[in-house]
Amino acid sequence: METSDRILVVDDDLEIRNLLGEYLRKNGYHATLVADGKAMWEALARGAPDLIVLDLMLPGDDGLTLCRKLRAEAETPVIMLTARGEETDRIVGLEMGADDYLAKPFSPRELLARIKSVLRRARSLPRNLRADDARAIAFAGWRLDTVARHLISNEGVITALSGAEFQLLKIFLSHPNHVLTRDQLMLLSKGREAEALDRTIDIQVSRLRHRLGDDPADPQIIKTVRGEGYVLAVKVEVQA
Repeated sequence: METSDRILVVDDDLEIRNLLGEYLRKNGYHATLVADGKAMWEALARGAPDLIVLDLMLPGDDGLTLCRKLRAEAETPVIMLTARGEETDRIVGLEMGADDYLAKPFSPRELLARIKSVLRRARSLPRNLRADDARAIAFAGWRLDTVARHLISNEGVITALSGAEFQLLKIFLSHPNHVLTRDQLMLLSKGREAEALDRTIDIQVSRLRHRLGDDPADPQIIKTVRGEGYVLAVKVEVQA
């Protein structure tokens, strides 16, 4: 079935490039094939793809380095490929910003399924407020210091946050007044590593409400949307 999705494949193995290019085109995708980071940047300069399939082991800058640089400039979904299957490689790849990870050898059919899944998840997320570069974010009588990673009340009282609490709050502040499902919150916070941790989101939201003084019986800041998820239901002001 024809799609308008454009896939950029970055792999130095000519056989794999040709195989994936043929398979993706057969399934209706527009595929661009390159062998290294230099050619990847040149392809990106000609137009942004919808998704990048990026090999970890490349000549010159490796896939981890390229993924980190990509994340500093764009939010294009990335699926990383590697001939190595160690847990450390997978975790580091996800921490660098990859959306998914597939170890070689793999079937083109499996990669296609991953591509469809990543694109579907990425497009289900609301637009980001672009709070990542903010020095502080004000909301509901609070100010989040994103450098010190703590909350400051109107009275100047500082409330410390755990790493998980800070990350979850930052996600809510980046998507104010949009309902976020548990799956979306897990994806944004931990990627595929969190797929089996559904209840942890509920626990973390409960702890975050406690930090904010948000009455769990009638929350006004982080509200529960029955059957859907949670929403940060207040105005957010990003401060440089």
